[in-house]
Amino acid sequence: MFYHAKELQYNARVSAPDPRFARLLLEQFGGGNGELKAAMQYFTQAFSCKQPYPDKYDMLMDIATEEFSHLEIVGATIQMLLKGVSSELKQASDEDELSTLLDGKASKETYIHEAMVNPHFYDLTGGGPALTDSNGIPWTAAYVNANGDPTVDMRSNMAAESRAKIVYEYLMKYTDDPYVKDTLRFLMTREVAHFQMFEAALETIQPNFPPGILQSDPCHSNTYYNLSKGESVRGPWNQGISSKLGEEWQYIEDPLERVKETEGLTDLDPEGTSRTEESVREADQELSEIRSNEIENAIPDGIVQWSTY
Repeated sequence: MFYHAKELQYNARVSAPDPRFARLLLEQFGGGNGELKAAMQYFTQAFSCKQPYPDKYDMLMDIATEEFSHLEIVGATIQMLLKGVSSELKQASDEDELSTLLDGKASKETYIHEAMVNPHFYDLTGGGPALTDSNGIPWTAAYVNANGDPTVDMRSNMAAESRAKIVYEYLMKYTDDPYVKDTLRFLMTREVAHFQMFEAALETIQPNFPPGILQSDPCHSNTYYNLSKGESVRGPWNQGISSKLGEEWQYIEDPLERVKETEGLTDLDPEGTSRTEESVREADQELSEIRSNEIENAIPDGIVQWSTY
């Protein structure tokens, strides 16, 4: 059950109209890294967590609901930045206050140009926010990532919060309005908070690496192929011990020769690791039983009821 409080979570304010920045801000309203995408992603992910991971269900629903409130903040800010535009668009006379609102002929010509390249915003919406990105591309469910495995979904969410944060950072460079910057800084900060929540939730699921259930092939899990010509670059991603599996990285200087001499990588033995095919099969079986039992034990017998009143 959703309950809408009419007050915004954060007191969004603007100093003056700015239609051009309003268009840029659409990116966080209906764009691929925006608030609607986040809300729908966490909302969708929550359903598969309800029974086996009720704590994750609660967290995902709470954060999804907050993302809807952020969508409202962004929409309200866009509308305030368009103050006067909605009414002026409906003026049939040639002489109106639009040129004054947009600070002269040059700005009005810019407005007309933007209306031509993004008609959804100016020509079709009547001066209000629309579920598109800043270029008028409609929002799509293809933005949403929900894989049904919390070790995968939490990592997707951490990446989503990271991308949303950097978009707010970029947006802050395009406005001088101190009130708008305050709002953007609040929204950016909540991305940081949510990142930490998802990170903490991931850590409560053990083991959580690799993502999913099946273990990786020890013949290939610690191999780095030098697939570019020029000076070789070494770092913790191709030398030393790998961060999660604790294996020694195997640096293949000549990948083509390795492929040829191993019959297309089919005739080789694990190197730099203590893992074996037998240990992998045992780990697969053990984790499969753990995850399966978590779900099976969470489903009650008889009538299944989502809520208890």
